Amino acid sequence: MKIGSDLGLATSSMMSTASNETFDQNPTKAGISTFSWSGGLHSSVTLRATPAEAQLSDPVTLNTLHFVLISISVFSIIMIIVLAFLWQKKYQQLVGTIQELQAVRTPAPMPLKPQPNTRLISVSEDNVNVLLGQDLVTPLERQATKSALPSLWRPEQGTALINRNDICLQQLIKAGREGVFYKAKLVRGTCKGHSMIICKISKEETSRKRLEREISIMRKLGNHNNLLQLLDWDITNTPYMLIMDFASLGTLRSYLQVNQEKLQMDSDLQHHFTIAAYHIAHAMDHLRSKMVIHCDLALRNIMVNRFPSEVKVTEFGLARDLTRMSSRRSSRKKSHRDRVPLRWYPPEYFKNNYYGFKGDVWSFGIILWEMQTFGSLPYPNLQMSEEVIRNICAGYRNTEPDGCRMEILQMMRDCWMEPYNLRPTFKDIVRVLENILETDCDYVDVNSCKEDLND
Repeated sequence: MKIGSDLGLATSSMMSTASNETFDQNPTKAGISTFSWSGGLHSSVTLRATPAEAQLSDPVTLNTLHFVLISISVFSIIMIIVLAFLWQKKYQQLVGTIQELQAVRTPAPMPLKPQPNTRLISVSEDNVNVLLGQDLVTPLERQATKSALPSLWRPEQGTALINRNDICLQQLIKAGREGVFYKAKLVRGTCKGHSMIICKISKEETSRKRLEREISIMRKLGNHNNLLQLLDWDITNTPYMLIMDFASLGTLRSYLQVNQEKLQMDSDLQHHFTIAAYHIAHAMDHLRSKMVIHCDLALRNIMVNRFPSEVKVTEFGLARDLTRMSSRRSSRKKSHRDRVPLRWYPPEYFKNNYYGFKGDVWSFGIILWEMQTFGSLPYPNLQMSEEVIRNICAGYRNTEPDGCRMEILQMMRDCWMEPYNLRPTFKDIVRVLENILETDCDYVDVNSCKEDLND
């Protein structure tokens, strides 16, 4: 009986323990399903489901993912269709432009045959009053039909306005980087109403492509009172030739050097320098409006017809038209083989091989210094090119000239500021010079007036 009672107690205890076992399944806030079991004898088991398994088992999440993927695919297809449409439209416009160019292009007239014993001329700087191209008869050929398309600025061949036989060289003006400038006279007829002209004869190493680019830029700039105007050109045979309007006093540098003593006696000299600087800045502001960078602005490239009211910028052999370049940011990036006027170039060209509109502003500051020193060479104490480059990059500047007015000195400093974006624009320079000239007109020399009254 005792054994039976013990078995009964054990059975009832096991049943009591089993009755205490619990099963609990609670979802968590993080999306993890938890299944727990606890039973007797202090044992428990917990099962957890991962978030990925929970999301995969959720149909709402699957529908959202499918919707996002479908939307991205539809958007990509639409973009491809739009780009294809734009490409086709651009291609059709390009084909139309080519067809229009081919339609308006007419064959150039045949050049005249040269006379017997035709020879190429060689111009000597010592020869004065020489007839240019005495044996050359080949005229400049120019198309009669011109297109308003981007090829407008490309030099075309057509009938010559003048004959080389009619040009008589009279006096050497200057020997430039790519050509020689002469005062010349037409012995028969005129060129657009001009009988006296300036003739630029290219050097042998100057390529036809360079001349075409220079002609294109000069034609684009059009007529301006402070630019030397292009009248005609001949690039059919070497030496190539550009015909420009007349400037009786030559370059501003040579004029100041020849007349230095006379000018130094003038009490209004600083006023005259300011007037000349104003006209040069006005011309450079016109270049800026046409998106053209000069790249060779110096006193030797300023022609004078009457000082100081008629000064004209010339020499566009190094000029760049930014509207015809692939990148406007790369305003001027030249190879190291090309020759450039180092003493007029800004430090950013030597450091980063970059030349922009503010590079011309730097050169304008050098021009102001040249005028005040009557055409002296910039950085006269530096002989070697390496010295010039090293000192310019190190912050060395030209010394302040004696007798220069304070407003012009400050303008020089502003033009030579670094970095280049701190320099003024030519529009700012024109405005400042106008204010200076207006102030000069407000004041009168009383002593000179008394002398006039006494006379």
